[in-house]
Amino acid sequence: MIPMKNTLSLLLACLGAALTAAETKPNVIFILADDIGYGDFGCYGATKIRTPNADRLASQGLRFTDAHAPSAVCTPTRYAFMTGEYAWRKPGTGILPGIAGLIVEPGRTTVPSLMKRAGYATAVVGKWHLGLGKTPTDYNGEIKPGPLEVGFDYAWIIPATGDRTPCVWVENHRVANLDPADPIKLDYAVQRGEPRSFVSGIPRIGEQVGGKAALWKDDLIADVLAEKSIRFIEENRSRPFFLYLATHDIHVPRVPHSRFRGTSDAGVRGDAVHSFDWTLGRVLDTLDRLKLADDTLVIVTSDNGGVLDTNGPTDSVNSGDEKTNNGHLHNGVLRGNKGSAYEGGTRVPFIARWPGHIRPGTSNALISHIDMLATLADLTRQKLEDADAPDSQDILAALTEGKPGRETLVEHGNVLALRSGDWKYLVVGPGAGKKNADKAKAKGGRKPELYDLGKDLSETTNLADQNPEVVAKMAKTLAEIQARGRSR
Repeated sequence: MIPMKNTLSLLLACLGAALTAAETKPNVIFILADDIGYGDFGCYGATKIRTPNADRLASQGLRFTDAHAPSAVCTPTRYAFMTGEYAWRKPGTGILPGIAGLIVEPGRTTVPSLMKRAGYATAVVGKWHLGLGKTPTDYNGEIKPGPLEVGFDYAWIIPATGDRTPCVWVENHRVANLDPADPIKLDYAVQRGEPRSFVSGIPRIGEQVGGKAALWKDDLIADVLAEKSIRFIEENRSRPFFLYLATHDIHVPRVPHSRFRGTSDAGVRGDAVHSFDWTLGRVLDTLDRLKLADDTLVIVTSDNGGVLDTNGPTDSVNSGDEKTNNGHLHNGVLRGNKGSAYEGGTRVPFIARWPGHIRPGTSNALISHIDMLATLADLTRQKLEDADAPDSQDILAALTEGKPGRETLVEHGNVLALRSGDWKYLVVGPGAGKKNADKAKAKGGRKPELYDLGKDLSETTNLADQNPEVVAKMAKTLAEIQARGRSR
């Protein structure tokens, strides 16, 4: 017979262990690929590109089939992810030049500030593209405000994009390896090189003079981002950490390392996807090596839909020069590409793994990156104020319990579109790119479009004329969301 005192002690110990387990906060790694399309991973149907690490993550976690970037292009998606606010609500959140000041207000609640408040070590590694300092950014001294002023403890970033100057790394508040005797001078008014300037022999948007010692090597970008991410994980293994890893591989200019050249059956873009998958594998292997995999929520997704080039049409199914990728369908059956309000512009891969908490499988829940702020608030048991994250919705139950996601979602690709269940509503014509919208205005009007995505995922048949009541209802809902200034 066990003495009563020992029994009580045992029960209290068990209860204490249960409470400790319940209060354990998982590490969170949010990996945002650049320009990965819905059809670029093997687990989403790719056959000419091999993505063993993304596929491994999908087999161990939950693969979403109706996940969306908040916008069809980069800067507004990143703004919405960070703030929980639709970027189209705020002027100045379009695709930024490399001399733009910070567009996220210091002091507002952001994903990293929320995680930092919850006791997490926080870092951003990779593409930033949310502006730095004050316009025009001076890269020759202390660069403030930036990532550290909106919640990150550490930053190793590409200031804008690989095809925009400056082509240098910024670590925290300064350009890494900058020689003061060779200051950086940027000019976005002068466009050389028909129409771009050249840095390291590669055409870029904006002219850069100086900063030679600080220039990155394009074919080593993936290696550098992997190493910086691994170092952060290793240094913070004993405490909860949040890592925002924003890769660059698929965005132009596509300069994958020689070890990836020719490894896919989809041209250099497919090789760049292989580079991304390798980076993902390095991160997953690090978690395994440090025995952190079971305690880490890993999310892999993309900032917008895929695109073969940046000059092709936006409103056809997988538009672009198919000869350059051997017929690989970068957006699967979806209509549209990066920049489009059709599904190919915003519907992206989204894979979440958290062993023991997320059941492996597939989900058709409607979700968006904009929901991460409210979801992480729930995960870390924090309360959001009414002014915080005006458009972010808590989707933790969709991740961990297989529950439905959003009822409605505004998609953004030069024009706005509204999702409600399987219905998709937008007003533009004849396509969903800006040029087409401008043409429609010039002709004196726009035509509403309505698609039943449950039956017509490629958005081929406009049902607006047959369903005027649905069009009217969704038009009203979209107008109300716009007018209210919030949807949460």
